[in-house]
Amino acid sequence: MNINVSTLAVSPIFLRLGCLILALLVLWLPLAVPIYLLVSDSNLASILAMALLYVEFIFLIRWWGKKVYNQPQIFRYYGLEFGRQSWVELIRGLAIGLISILVLFGLQGLMGWVFWIPVDDTLIDVALEGLLVSLAVGLAEELVFRGWLLDELQRDYAPHVALWVSGIIFAILHFIKPLEVILNSWTQFLGLIVLGVTLVWAKRWGNGRLSIPIGIHAGLVWGYYMINVGELIEYSGKVPEWVTGIQGNPLAGLMGLVFLSAIARWVRGQTVKNTPVNIP
Repeated sequence: MNINVSTLAVSPIFLRLGCLILALLVLWLPLAVPIYLLVSDSNLASILAMALLYVEFIFLIRWWGKKVYNQPQIFRYYGLEFGRQSWVELIRGLAIGLISILVLFGLQGLMGWVFWIPVDDTLIDVALEGLLVSLAVGLAEELVFRGWLLDELQRDYAPHVALWVSGIIFAILHFIKPLEVILNSWTQFLGLIVLGVTLVWAKRWGNGRLSIPIGIHAGLVWGYYMINVGELIEYSGKVPEWVTGIQGNPLAGLMGLVFLSAIARWVRGQTVKNTPVNIP
């Protein structure tokens, strides 16, 4: 029986998303289950299974673009480009994210809320490792959330609705974790929503290209990676955790939320300035 999947292009978003997610699970589960059963290290098993899921998602999305939307260059349509302008925007975004993190912790140091620990020779290795990890995270998450998901939402909803719905979904999907982990990290939920919305504005700032949101996302991850993994700071305990970030996570603290909101406001301002129409 031939199934005309192109009819999904005009179907409601819940049907489209449901079909794609179901297809992804059908492809993923037969390979993921043996990984979890055969790999004794739970962390390694999770990494392998998630990597497999993402690779299958990439191949499925390419097929989805061709068959459902008649769009053979679906990743370019989502905003993933590799021209000179995109590389410039990527570096700009990387600088914005990294400098924001350094300024955030620098201010906390000036106020005596954290102590800076002298660096050692391992910092260069940590920085290089963090750069690779952050670029991988930024590329993967932006392609999914500000690429595929945002595009699907914008096909059915007005831009301002797609903006906030994508931000909320971005935050929710970061909590697909064991209950104990969710209870320990729920305070970062609002920060994740603000981050998700900021990255949508960053994409609009770049005229639909993903390079600026990838850069900002990667820069934030990179800065925090160096500080956290490199053990560059120690909290003084002069203020409660909810000010600096519960369990050391700036997204789960007042300072981080204020800083992120300031970045969001600035990025939106750049979006409005570079766009001839009002941006939601």
